[in-house]
Amino acid sequence: MEFETVMQELEALGKERTKKLYMGNGANEPVFGVATGAMKPIARKIKKNQPLAEELYATGNYDAMYFAGVICDPDIMTEEDFERWIDAAYFFMLSDYVVAVSLAETDFAQAVADKWIQSGEELRMSAGWSCYCWLLGNRQDFEFSESKLASMLDQVKNTIHQSPDTVKSAMNNFIYTVAISYVPLHEKAVETAKEVGLVEIKKGKKKSTMSNVSERIQKDLDRGILGFKRKYVRC
Repeated sequence: MEFETVMQELEALGKERTKKLYMGNGANEPVFGVATGAMKPIARKIKKNQPLAEELYATGNYDAMYFAGVICDPDIMTEEDFERWIDAAYFFMLSDYVVAVSLAETDFAQAVADKWIQSGEELRMSAGWSCYCWLLGNRQDFEFSESKLASMLDQVKNTIHQSPDTVKSAMNNFIYTVAISYVPLHEKAVETAKEVGLVEIKKGKKKSTMSNVSERIQKDLDRGILGFKRKYVRC
């Protein structure tokens, strides 16, 4: 399927209500407003196509950029490619749900995520923490350093309330994911969540909300999903 055809199909799938939702979260024009589920039939036709993904990502169109993450091929992407993609990711739905997700399928994901977390740049930091969430929710516990993740939990505890909003959200998700998906540090993550307490987060044009990660953890523990792992990072 050629670039022009994909853009036409995405535009035809756009909904004004979905567009308003995306723009409320921080997306800028151009935006079609395509629901992620509506993209699946096109994705099944294309499967993986890195050259096409690059063309789509370069448009600056939010829906095209998101779809690029659906069809990209992380197996052939380089660290330089991901640096280029994070440079173009202008809000959290791109940094955390396109770039970070795709990065999580690479062999160098932790190294890049570590670098981004220490970068001091909001969306790089957010993508770095989010990448760990995608990794922890998919890969086996033995693939991670327990001492490193413990140190990261301490970093979250000590810095979350002073961090930018998108980073706060990603850090909150990191606590949750360690508590649910990384069994060796379950108890430490639960304790960290209690110490962190309520976190005020504002995303896009929405009003600030108060997030209680302890409640979220307990709710899912009550469902009996401790140790949960996804079969795939990208659905």
